[in-house]
Amino acid sequence: MKLFRQMTIGTREVLLYLPPSYEDSDRRYPVAYVQDGGFLFTGCIRYLEHLFASEQLGEVILVGLETEDRNAEYTPWPAGSVGGNGDGFGGKGRDYVDEVADVLKPYIDANYRTLKEPEHTAMIGGSLGGLISWFAGYWRPEVFGRLGLLSASLWYEGVMEFISNSSELQYDLQRDLRIYMSIGGLEGKYKTNSQRNMVRYNEELHKLLQERGFPEDRLTFEFEPEGTHDDLFMIKRFPEALKRLFGPVPKSPVSVRGDTSRYSVPGTVVWRMTAKGTGHEYRIFIAVPDSPLPEEGYPVIYSLDANASFATLAESMRMQARGPHGIPAAVIVGIGYDSNDPIVSGERFRDYTVYADASELPLRPGGLAWPKTGGADVFLDFIEQQLKPEVERYVRINTSRQTLFGHSLGGFLTLYGLFARPGTFQRYAAASPSVWWKNKMLYSKWEEVKPQFTASGRTPELLVIVGTEEKESMIRDARELVRRLRLTETGLSVMFKEIEEEGHVSVLPSLMSPLLRFATQYE
Repeated sequence: MKLFRQMTIGTREVLLYLPPSYEDSDRRYPVAYVQDGGFLFTGCIRYLEHLFASEQLGEVILVGLETEDRNAEYTPWPAGSVGGNGDGFGGKGRDYVDEVADVLKPYIDANYRTLKEPEHTAMIGGSLGGLISWFAGYWRPEVFGRLGLLSASLWYEGVMEFISNSSELQYDLQRDLRIYMSIGGLEGKYKTNSQRNMVRYNEELHKLLQERGFPEDRLTFEFEPEGTHDDLFMIKRFPEALKRLFGPVPKSPVSVRGDTSRYSVPGTVVWRMTAKGTGHEYRIFIAVPDSPLPEEGYPVIYSLDANASFATLAESMRMQARGPHGIPAAVIVGIGYDSNDPIVSGERFRDYTVYADASELPLRPGGLAWPKTGGADVFLDFIEQQLKPEVERYVRINTSRQTLFGHSLGGFLTLYGLFARPGTFQRYAAASPSVWWKNKMLYSKWEEVKPQFTASGRTPELLVIVGTEEKESMIRDARELVRRLRLTETGLSVMFKEIEEEGHVSVLPSLMSPLLRFATQYE
């Protein structure tokens, strides 16, 4: 097997190293993303393989990240040059970290057998590469749970003030974060600029973490008195960093009773995406099947309100796609928000509705004002123009087998998307749809677009689901909408299902099986 593999992911050159057992096993491996093209591991790879063979270190996939401008990509904000002349520093570190988290890591996870969780994902670098590794954990702790700071350039303008004055480091000190720091006693000794603070600031960060209660067993600080700011000492510390961040080969299974780490649905990743047109931020959940990739790609279900529905939908797919008689496996893409609440009301009113004046809406319970509305079209633009291309770069999708699913206001958006943009998806599933929105404008919208369906011969498929214990008006509106859609021969296939003894919320887990069958069964 070739020792290193050079490849391009997006626009980024990377150097990939797969451990010795990779080709002959079905194991999954932790991954370390390493700055500056991976010189930290290419300079000691034979010693690392000795550590693997002697079981002093568990095998790790290593990804070296190339950069054409480290002064820009490895710095958190712009700053002048340390000597007062030159071009200074570009401060594009956040874009770089997000690229690694949202583009490079998803590609590696999709194409290689990785352990995807943050406790199995490291960001490691030396000098400015160590600085940006710290900020990777600060900005994206849901992605990077292992941080390697080798001779980190904490002298960078404003960094220590920023850390010291922050009332919250955004690190949950109780979760399984690990940090490795190393510094040489001679680093910066002969400098007259801010780099003279190399040793002092690394020691201060270590002390600050201790004072803020960071567990000692997950924080390593190594000081080498004669160490200078050279590749020699950084490469020397790299194997030790991997040992401390990932540990030796496990000798026995971990006891479930004593395991307090957080559970995540196997096969899933979470991204953060910012809509280019609006600046709105979304939490994107993706579940990729373990089953073999079909030649034409996986079917896909895009699910709204993912904070509430994604885990149930992903686990339902994982269970029901098991062979030999399971349903076809599909990718689940959940579109949610940066919140731990299952329903994020303000944002969903903004994204899932067309604009409605207060006079076009009923009185809101409690007399509260309605939130901002009217973002349906720009939200659908985000899905079509930004999200779907990213998903298709991450995993091969069968673009002729795509389903949009939404519940309640999400059901309204699903129906609006079908009427306004019928070619975006091939199947639409609307559960308990809010047909009442804006004086039931969906009825008039259908009359407006119906001739286009008839003339074009479009044949999308629609599934409408309600629970029999929902409000009578919700059931009545759904029935009436289905009746109207079925009146005219348009090629639109409409299925309607009422689920017994389920209300507006409880209908969600009950509809998972019919939804999955609807989305995956094709003749």
